[in-house]
Amino acid sequence: MERAVAECVGVLGAVTDRDWEGARAGRLEWSCRETAVHIAQDLISYAGTLAGRRSEGSTPFAISLKEAAGDADALRVIGAMGALLAAAIRTTPREVRAFHPYPFRSANREGFAAMGVAEVLLHTHDIAEGLGVPYEADAELCDFVLGRIFPHVQPGPAPWRTLLWATGRGELPGRAPVTAWRWSNNLVLGTERLTLQGVTPAAATDLSTVGGGGFEWIEGGPAEGTRVGAGLVYKQYEDGVHRPEWSMYALVRREDGRAIGAMGFHGVPDASGRVEVGYDLVEGARGHGYATEALRALTAWALEREEVRTVVAHVERGNRPSHNVLTRAGFRVVSEDPEQTAYELGLGEHRYSGYR
Repeated sequence: MERAVAECVGVLGAVTDRDWEGARAGRLEWSCRETAVHIAQDLISYAGTLAGRRSEGSTPFAISLKEAAGDADALRVIGAMGALLAAAIRTTPREVRAFHPYPFRSANREGFAAMGVAEVLLHTHDIAEGLGVPYEADAELCDFVLGRIFPHVQPGPAPWRTLLWATGRGELPGRAPVTAWRWSNNLVLGTERLTLQGVTPAAATDLSTVGGGGFEWIEGGPAEGTRVGAGLVYKQYEDGVHRPEWSMYALVRREDGRAIGAMGFHGVPDASGRVEVGYDLVEGARGHGYATEALRALTAWALEREEVRTVVAHVERGNRPSHNVLTRAGFRVVSEDPEQTAYELGLGEHRYSGYR
């Protein structure tokens, strides 16, 4: 956040002698001056919403510059609002989520950081374009944004060009122009003892190697199956077929905020409405009913989607604990072979509606 704001102030601070009020900001309908005020407004709005832990509705206030304030003053306000958002991000616990409408009505501190950085980078571009100033955002900052709130966007040859294309501000060879867009914070489902937190491409990259994906894990985690699954998530992202709600979720205990495993879908539902689910728990978390609790919530959520009619799972014949999880979650056996047993749970068969 601080790097993005410093970049904005540095680039635009060199041209405060130009006519910001009379210049249109890139492809926007606003002037460069109005766009600068908009940046500051977004940053303080995010800071207020996150710091206030608002669960419904953005913080209902606006800011304005004094009539005598110049364009250099507008940049000072952006710097101050950026500092407030950075402070709110630093002091907010990882598990806290606050309101944002798109698409699942909440975001954590990382999501607010990514949204704040995106606002600064993109609108700095708009203002710079309006004033005729060359500007290229830092590639690492663009990667930060893309991997967290643009999980549905296939990475391109250069992060900045990809971000501009994804927000309707540029072109990429071989890709159709973007005329409407929204970023996407991760989906979180809650149960009595757990939260199922959607794993972003950035988190999946870390999880697939030796990192924790930004989660604090209980001893022994993450398990090997989680790392393999995270690698598949990132491969889908690279291939441009990743759909975050039909992907991996980290299972996080409410009592201590620690991750105990992962659960998720192998891909989007097929044409017949079938979607496959899989899961993996750290050994120390097994035997406490966590997998059953999470599976009930995730399958209930899936079966409430119009595109799903059946959730399926395949389990090795000798994996008795996993068979028990599926049975307790309401699944029924539909076929067996020497190596695997296939389970299904169909529309109208699930009874759980306790996720939140």
